[in-house]
Amino acid sequence: MRTMLTRAVYGAGTVALLGLCLAADPAIAQDKTIRVGISLRMMVESGMAYGDIAKSEIEAVNAKGGINGAKVEVILLDDECKPEKGVANVNRFISQNKVHLVIGSTCSSVSMPMVDVTTKEQVPQLIPQSTNSSITQKGSEWVFRVSVSERFYAGVYGKYLGENVGKKIAYLYTTDGAGIAYVKQLQEYMKKNYNVDPLYETQMQETDLDFRSHLLKIKALNPEILAIAGQADALARQAQQSFEIGIPKSVWRVAASSAGNVTYPKLAGDAAVGTTFTQAFNCADERPIAKQFVAMVQQKYKFTCPDHDFSQAWDAAQIAKMALAKANLKLTDASLADDRRAIRDALATIKYEGLAAGPIEFCAAPTPQCRDGNRTAILVQYTKGGEKFETKVLGRVSFDKDFGLPK
Repeated sequence: MRTMLTRAVYGAGTVALLGLCLAADPAIAQDKTIRVGISLRMMVESGMAYGDIAKSEIEAVNAKGGINGAKVEVILLDDECKPEKGVANVNRFISQNKVHLVIGSTCSSVSMPMVDVTTKEQVPQLIPQSTNSSITQKGSEWVFRVSVSERFYAGVYGKYLGENVGKKIAYLYTTDGAGIAYVKQLQEYMKKNYNVDPLYETQMQETDLDFRSHLLKIKALNPEILAIAGQADALARQAQQSFEIGIPKSVWRVAASSAGNVTYPKLAGDAAVGTTFTQAFNCADERPIAKQFVAMVQQKYKFTCPDHDFSQAWDAAQIAKMALAKANLKLTDASLADDRRAIRDALATIKYEGLAAGPIEFCAAPTPQCRDGNRTAILVQYTKGGEKFETKVLGRVSFDKDFGLPK
C-alpha cells in the first residue's frame, strides 16, 4: 500500500477567513445557540486545516436548520502547543464565551492542563488528537478521547519490534507530552513482556537543535532500534542527525505517532525512509467514507495525503454533532450547567464508525476503559520521504479496553 503527498498551498481567502475566526470577539451568550470552543495547534498549514475542518464540519449544520432547531456557533483559537495558551483559551471559552462543549487539543502537553480546568468547571471536553495515556487516567467524568491512547500504540510497537526486529532499544525524546508517554509505555511493555531495560535513554528540550552528542553515544552501543519522540520538527532533526553521525540504516528508527504528521516527511526528507510509526487512519484506506474525505482534503486544502490528525479533527466534529443532537438542551443562560451535563451524558452513549481504523465507543464511567474510545492502531513505515512521501502499512491491531492498564 502506498500513499503520496504534494505541497499544501492555502488560498488567500481561506487564510483570511481563518484569521478572522481567530481574531473574533468573544461570543455573546444567546438563547437557542449552542456554543463550542475549539483549541488546537495551528502554527503550520496542516494545523490550520485541522482547525478549519473541525469548525466547518460543526457549523455546516446551520445551513440545514441547526441542531434540533438551534444554531451552532464555534469559537476557534490557536494554542500553539503551549500549555499556558491552552489554559487561557479554555478559561476564555468557559468564562467569556459560555461554551457548552470544549474540543482540544492537538498536543498532549496542552490537553492535560485543559482537563483540569474543564473538570473543575464541569464542562464536557472532547480530545481530538492528544495521545498521552494519563489524560483519561485523571478520572474526569467530563473528558472523552477520540484519538488512540499511547497505551494501545505501545502494544503495537512492542509486539512488532520484539517479535520481528529486536529488543535493544535506545530512546531519544523531548519534553513533548505525547512523546514522553510513547517512550515510557514502550519501555514498560518491553520490560513486562521481554524483561529488557533501555539500552540508552535521554530527554532533551523540544526546541533543541542538536542531538548529535547523544546520538554518538547511542551509536557506540550498537542498538537494534532507535526510538525517537517529539513534535514533527524535532523528530525530523533527530532522524536526520542519526544518519549524519553514522547510525546505519539497519537500525530501525521508530517514532511517536507525531511522525505521521505530514510535516515530518517533508522536513526529514530521505531521513524519513524506514521511520516506523503508528496512526489511527491511513489515506490509502479503500472505504468509501475515507476516499470521500481524502478527496475533500485534496480539493479544499491541497494536501494529497491527509494524516490522522486531519481525520481525527473530522471524526471529533461528527461525534460532537451526534452528542449535541442527542442531548436535551434548553439553551438559556440559566440552563447552562444542566445543558453541559446533558452533553456529557450524551457523549457517554456514543457509538460511532467514521474515518478511524476501528469503531469509537464511549461509556459513562470516568475511566480509561470508557473514555479511550478508539482502540484500533495502524503500524506504518515510510518508504519515501520528502513532499511526495510514500508509506506502507505493516499491520493493524484492535485492543481490549483494559490493555495497558495496571491490574
